[in-house]
Amino acid sequence: MKVAANLMVEIPTLRYDDYVTKARSVLRDDVFRELYIVDEKNRLMGCLDISDVLRVMDTKSNVTVKGFIREGAQVAPNTPLTEVGLAIMNARTNSAAVVNEDGTYQGGVLFSELFPVLISRREIPGRVEDAMSREPVTCAPDDPIYRIYSLIVASGFTAFPVVQKKETIGIVSRRDLLRAGNVRISVKNQADTTVERVMTTPVISVTPDDSLATASRLMVDHDISILPVIDERKRLVGVIDRHDVLCGRIP
Repeated sequence: MKVAANLMVEIPTLRYDDYVTKARSVLRDDVFRELYIVDEKNRLMGCLDISDVLRVMDTKSNVTVKGFIREGAQVAPNTPLTEVGLAIMNARTNSAAVVNEDGTYQGGVLFSELFPVLISRREIPGRVEDAMSREPVTCAPDDPIYRIYSLIVASGFTAFPVVQKKETIGIVSRRDLLRAGNVRISVKNQADTTVERVMTTPVISVTPDDSLATASRLMVDHDISILPVIDERKRLVGVIDRHDVLCGRIP
């Protein structure tokens, strides 16, 4: 039986007195959506999320990560993978920290790496319509970045479908904003930089009648965490992510 240690990878850590600007640099350049915060003895204190980093817009800031530490998923090295998945689902995070009995941080398990393992163990039952989030918040390609930035920071949503003339043409995510170097300036100055300049295309989508197994395979094959749900009239009717797929379906 595989356990957390089998999928453990090195996820960067920060000290509680490190600056948020350092966290932003690490998250911008790497695949992680969370970083782990440790004390002087490398004991886990919590995690820092991309949304937390986006709240600090100054390129030179003396704000430390201490005030942004949140509780994340935490497991032992010998925790079975199904329990790791449940811990991530319950915390609504994208990873789980692996710690020893004394709380010493060892590494992390990424949901993006765990997800294919969990869905390969059994056919995921149900249709997309059964699990999708309805009435998603959307944006337009000509919306200013500062509006979407504010929505992501305030709402906690990770991504927004980009809709033009009722057609979904892209996705804009927290990572898109973090990687776009001019976003902070645009937000601070409420400049006219638009969503179209930073959104991800093309769009991979599903229909409400597609099986959850189909949605799962698309997420794995394209290494994406969220899919717009489009009906027969090409209208956006929802979104579905990895958490939605597995909610209540991990044995």
